Amino acid sequence: MEIDLTGRTAMITGASKGLGLAIATRFAESGADVAMLARTPDVLEAAAAAVAATAKARVAVFPCDVCKADDIGRAHAGIMERFGKVDILVNNAGESRAMPFAEVTDEIWQADLDLKLFAAIRTSRLVLDGMKSRKWGRIINVLNIGAKAPRAGGAPTVVSRAAGMALTKVLAGEYAPHNVLVNALLVGLIVSDQWMRRHRNQGQNVTFEEFTAKLGANIPLGRMGTAEEFANVACFLASDAAGFVTGTAINVDGGMSPVV
Repeated sequence: MEIDLTGRTAMITGASKGLGLAIATRFAESGADVAMLARTPDVLEAAAAAVAATAKARVAVFPCDVCKADDIGRAHAGIMERFGKVDILVNNAGESRAMPFAEVTDEIWQADLDLKLFAAIRTSRLVLDGMKSRKWGRIINVLNIGAKAPRAGGAPTVVSRAAGMALTKVLAGEYAPHNVLVNALLVGLIVSDQWMRRHRNQGQNVTFEEFTAKLGANIPLGRMGTAEEFANVACFLASDAAGFVTGTAINVDGGMSPVV
C-alpha cells in the first residue's frame, strides 16, 4: 500500500535508533516533515542524516530527555517554531526492564514510569489541543505485548506498558469526536539495537544472526520481526487509510502473544 503523508508533521521520541529510527525513515519517505527526539545529540544528528537521505520533506532534530518535563516542553516549542504544528505523535522512547518484583526499588519504578508513561502523558498533553482544533491527529503509543499478557518477573516494564495501554484507550475515547485517533502498537521480538547490545554484553560465541534465529525459533512465524515491518504498521496508522481505527492495541509480534 502506498502511503502519502505529505503535509503532515510527525514528532517521534526515541528516534535515533531501532524502531524510532525506522519509523522516522518510513514517515519521511512517505512525505511527512519529521521531528526526531532523542537524548544524545551526536547520535541523533547521525540518525537524522540517514533519514534525510531518502526523505521527501524536512527532517529536524530536537535533543530531549523525555523523562524530564522541561526537556519535553522545550522540544515541543522548538518543533512549533520550526514546523508550526504536530499532526502525528509517536511515543516510542523506552527500553525493556524486567526483574523479580522484590528487586524493583522505588527509584526503578519512578524511572520506568517517567520514561514510559509520564513521557507519553506529557507529549500528548502538548499536542492534543492543536490536533483537536485542526480536526485531525494521530497518536501512536509504542508498548510491548506484556501490556496485554504480563508475565511473572516482568516488572516494571509490563506494569508501565499496561498503564500506557489504558492511557491509549482513555485518549481515544475522549478525542474521537475531534478526529484525533489514538492507538498502540505492541512490540514482540523485533531485531533492534537493544538485542544487539544484549548479544554483545552476554559475550555470545555465536553470530548475531544465529542469536536472533534462536530467539525467533519459537515465534509462530519462525523468526524475529524487523524494525521496517514495525514501521510499516505505524505508517498505516498515521495515514488517512486508517481513518476508522482508534482505541486499539495491535500486536506486531509474528503471532507470539497469547492474547489477541
